[in-house]
Amino acid sequence: MQEKTVKSLETRASPSALVYRKVEQAHLSAEDFELSVEGNLAADNRWVQLAQLIPWAEFEEEYAQNFEAEVGPPAKSFRLALGALIIKEKLGISDRETVEQIRENPYLQYFIGQTSYIMRSHLTHPYWFTSDKESVPSWLIK
Repeated sequence: MQEKTVKSLETRASPSALVYRKVEQAHLSAEDFELSVEGNLAADNRWVQLAQLIPWAEFEEEYAQNFEAEVGPPAKSFRLALGALIIKEKLGISDRETVEQIRENPYLQYFIGQTSYIMRSHLTHPYWFTSDKESVPSWLIK
């Protein structure tokens, strides 16, 4: 039995075996992490492609009719409202997780109509969904 163990160790110690070498790394803070500055989203990304298929402008008129013209705070844009609901339904996630996913993902920010990546979401609170989602016709998010 001892002979088998010695052979096993010899096999593992052969030159072709993998060796782990610990590399000393300084703690990297989130602020020190470098983001790519390539500047473009991939055109073949699923969210970019889906955004191109949706006739956002055509639905804007119907959406606008759900709100008062001059009274109250401004509603979220149609693309933001519908886009966030599509993301939520497509990914099967909660309101809170949808807000976090949009905040963290430039493709999702593009999908909801942002022109550049921002580190904080325009959906500042997940409770936004409970008030504005009734304004989007249900057939649009199915």
